[in-house]
Amino acid sequence: MPTENELLSNVDALLEQVAQDDLPSPAERRRLREAAGLSQAQVAKALDTRREAVGNWEAGRTEPRPPQRAAYAKLLEKLAERFPAPKSEAPGEPAVPETFAAEPVPAAPAPAPSAPAPAKPPARPAASTTRPTSTSRRPGAKKAAAKKTTTAAAVDPRFENGPLAVVDCEDGQVSAYCVGGLVLDVPAKSLPALVDWTITEARLGQARLHRNGRDADPVLVLTPSALERYGLPAALSDEERRAGRLPDSHKVLKQIKKAELQLTQRGFGPWARVYRDPEGSKRRCVQLCIPSWNALDAREWDDKNDPKIPTMHPADLARYLGMYAQLVTTPRGTVSTTGLELMTALRPPTRAEKDEATGAFKPAKNADALTAVYEHVECEVPDEHPLLKGKYERHHLRTPDQMLMEEPYDWCRDLTDDECMKPYLVVIDVNLAFAAAVNGLTVGLGGPTRLDRPVFDPKLPGSWLVDLSHVDLSRVQINGRTVDGDRLPSPFTPTGERPTGPAWYATPTVAYAVELGFEVAPIEAHVRMENGRYLDPWYNRLRDAYVTVMEELGVTTAMGGQEFLDAMARSKQVDPTLALLVKAIKATAKGGIGKLRQRNRGQVPYYEPWPALKRETWRPDIRAAALANFRVGIHRKLMKTAAAADLYPVAIGTDAIVYPSTGPSPLDVLPYTDEGKPAPGTFRLGISPGMVKHQGTQTVLWAEQQFEEHGGVFNLSNLIKNDPTAGEGE
Repeated sequence: MPTENELLSNVDALLEQVAQDDLPSPAERRRLREAAGLSQAQVAKALDTRREAVGNWEAGRTEPRPPQRAAYAKLLEKLAERFPAPKSEAPGEPAVPETFAAEPVPAAPAPAPSAPAPAKPPARPAASTTRPTSTSRRPGAKKAAAKKTTTAAAVDPRFENGPLAVVDCEDGQVSAYCVGGLVLDVPAKSLPALVDWTITEARLGQARLHRNGRDADPVLVLTPSALERYGLPAALSDEERRAGRLPDSHKVLKQIKKAELQLTQRGFGPWARVYRDPEGSKRRCVQLCIPSWNALDAREWDDKNDPKIPTMHPADLARYLGMYAQLVTTPRGTVSTTGLELMTALRPPTRAEKDEATGAFKPAKNADALTAVYEHVECEVPDEHPLLKGKYERHHLRTPDQMLMEEPYDWCRDLTDDECMKPYLVVIDVNLAFAAAVNGLTVGLGGPTRLDRPVFDPKLPGSWLVDLSHVDLSRVQINGRTVDGDRLPSPFTPTGERPTGPAWYATPTVAYAVELGFEVAPIEAHVRMENGRYLDPWYNRLRDAYVTVMEELGVTTAMGGQEFLDAMARSKQVDPTLALLVKAIKATAKGGIGKLRQRNRGQVPYYEPWPALKRETWRPDIRAAALANFRVGIHRKLMKTAAAADLYPVAIGTDAIVYPSTGPSPLDVLPYTDEGKPAPGTFRLGISPGMVKHQGTQTVLWAEQQFEEHGGVFNLSNLIKNDPTAGEGE
């Protein structure tokens, strides 16, 4: 007879099996976590496992095992009670200009990434004679769920055909190529009819990323053949390109007006929004993307040296942009615009709040978001800002005590005699550098408060006027070892030169001076009392997208050392479309940060307000904090590397660091412990954001020739690339 303990063990095993069977679908697991505002790292920490394991559970690649399985099931069960799945007919959206929902709406599930389609699709199918709402699948195309485990319940029925479609015309038949190889027959004979078909029948769009946000409008990508079919030019004239739009007299715009459709103030350009007035709270808006009008700039979305988008089959273009939409967000213009829109989508400024007195819903501000346009600070704004009108001469160059100059490194120095004896220069490059810099960064959410002669507080984000010229890093102690600071750039200036007097700095820069053991005495400050980690979900979204695509290319976060370098070398030949997707994700991170201080691009005269200043997200102080945190983070690792291996860089260009080396590989440069692990606090090879990869190697002799040709020392960091596309977009 079995003992009591054996019987109890059998029951426990049975309960564990039940817990596993009760787990929701992988897509629903991700939806529940994102609805609760939790990161994969937080869930992993609670369950005492790795973040990658949680990502695999949500992707359907693996299932949790005991003892985490039961705890994970309980977590999902409780989250499902608080964040129930949306009904099949979820409430719609407000009018185009609004940013809040008319009533509280539960978060819709984010669709799982589709499986890669064949790199070379077969010939297009013949035109179908079925009804417009019917679908056909391209022969040989994989189903969307072939690799990622999903269920019907995880797909929002309003957007069952995906976030976007590529509209193409062949032999008179118009087809809409969607993600996963799906092809829709399009009956529309005119552009207004195409817009109405998209609104009423196409079932395109993307569920909101935050329960208080709004669903993404469907995107139609028009190929040259579709442009011809609907009476649009294949390319813009020089005058139209300068204006960024078609003239109002164009026949298609007359058709739009006659159909009582509307355009935004931007007009009909490479990215055009066409919409009807909303039905109640339901949006009726379609975004048009026209690649042949340079909607998908080759510097961001393509390989500028060998453009691939112009010759892509519509199904492959749908796959590319569809994967970007599913992993990041629906593209809404340039990657910079999309990166900024992603911030707002993940941290909506308003929510619907019920008025207990009237029972009606009204907009209320979210405490963790950017909710208003506050007064700007003179030291934080660019030269053409209205605040500076009459302050300086027209071409005056502001000095560091007049302007906050937080930028990435652009620094280079002469090689020493010992360094010239080493045969190689090895360049390492930081992964997803700008996104990694905002991970956990506290930024201002409210307006500025001016302080006179304040005591420095590292917890207050803002700008500080302080003299750091006394900070001498020529001989500093790191982990008990002396570091030659003269061979390192200053952490306080983008040029690496030592400050000469008072200057404006963002909080991370001043905090680093304190961390190094130096006293600081601010003269003045503009700080934000309301603050928070606004960019955390934005970083998490981009990190997950980047890591997911790199895993598809065969590079995982578990890899390090030579295994990682070999996998990175192979990844360049795995899938050209996924390689473009990696570039677009990196460009989104860089562009989103830059967009926080969008400058006047000639829209209005100097010192006149330009449109970007009206955005809640025009926040140059947040951009400055991100770049300051990035630069001092680089310097911190430079110091640790110098202390561990007496190793000093000779050039830094943004996120590319050049080291003299005895061998051609990063493994010949980066310091390791006796146990074979990276030295603590130094640069570490790997694919996770903030870790580094190999950008390229050149000889010291080559560098000396470059110096001779250019008449002295210049920054050669971004000239050393084994792959011409390495580092682009970061």
